[in-house]
Amino acid sequence: MALIATNHLTLILEFAILIHIGVLLLLNFVPLNYSIVFLLSIVIGGGITVAFGFDALCLVVPFLSHHEFTHPYGPIAILGVVTSWATIPIMKMLDVKTSSITLLLYIITGAITIFGAIVHRDFLIMWVLGLIAGFLIINKMHNKKSPVSLRTIGLLIIGILILFGALEGIAQLFHMEIISPLARIDRMNLNQFASLKLVIDNTNLWGHTANSTYWGSSGLGNSDGYISLPLTYITSLGLPFPLFYGILVTKKDVIDYFLPGIFGIGYDFGYVALAITIIWILAVIIIGLVILRKYKAERERGNKKYYGREALLTGSLAAFIAQTILGLFIITRTINGSAMVTYLFLSALILAHTVTTKR
Repeated sequence: MALIATNHLTLILEFAILIHIGVLLLLNFVPLNYSIVFLLSIVIGGGITVAFGFDALCLVVPFLSHHEFTHPYGPIAILGVVTSWATIPIMKMLDVKTSSITLLLYIITGAITIFGAIVHRDFLIMWVLGLIAGFLIINKMHNKKSPVSLRTIGLLIIGILILFGALEGIAQLFHMEIISPLARIDRMNLNQFASLKLVIDNTNLWGHTANSTYWGSSGLGNSDGYISLPLTYITSLGLPFPLFYGILVTKKDVIDYFLPGIFGIGYDFGYVALAITIIWILAVIIIGLVILRKYKAERERGNKKYYGREALLTGSLAAFIAQTILGLFIITRTINGSAMVTYLFLSALILAHTVTTKR
């Protein structure tokens, strides 16, 4: 009975432990040569492209329901695409022709950029961050001059502004407020100050002032449901936790949508939990980078064993870093709910590289 979660925080911790153990076992029992890793990453990239394309179509076809796949699957898109790009230098090193593969990757990368930006503007920020992080790591791993210069960053910013402008133009022309970047900014401006005031005035070391939440006097003072795993996980287990369910989902936006994750985590779980979360995030990134250096050293010694793992770790790190930046500093929803499952999965993918089996 002691293992049964008593609140949202303990459920998240238990789920995190289980997913890390599961991925660790999986990664060390499945052969990960670069061919398999490349094939899987291409399948993921292609699948995400189709999913995002369908979601974008849902915005213009009245009888189709919009799903916002970018929140849970946006980081997976980065994982798949960056992993694919990370295998290209390895293929070239092995004298494999990559021209057609590179063209395919350009198509997938471009399609995800367009469809993802249409589905959700925040995704575009994470996507660009993920690609920048990924290419920086790839070039560092292969001793190449990074293409990410100030000029490149400037061009990316201009490209984002042009794309946002195009989205705003389409939104105004067809009266589609849902894809309007300006409508999103206006909504944030209208609500963010009140959300910040709520968090700053009521957060403490272990949570928040109990009656400051939507639940009023029924609030717990910690784990009140603003930060949680997907609702279906909790309801399927029959756990009696406070849930923003059905029409109450919009009440969660005060934290989930209008504030960065550092405020959301701090408010729902307290400053101590926030500090531990930041330490864990930094540890995951540092461990991943250290292991990548090990893989690079092994590759330079002629050891082909880690080619696939190196590419996979590169994609995992890029996705984790991008999701961290967007989730912690821009919008909590990027690391909350179903996106939290993705986030923990990426963490598990990185930390699973700390153990390797002898074959």
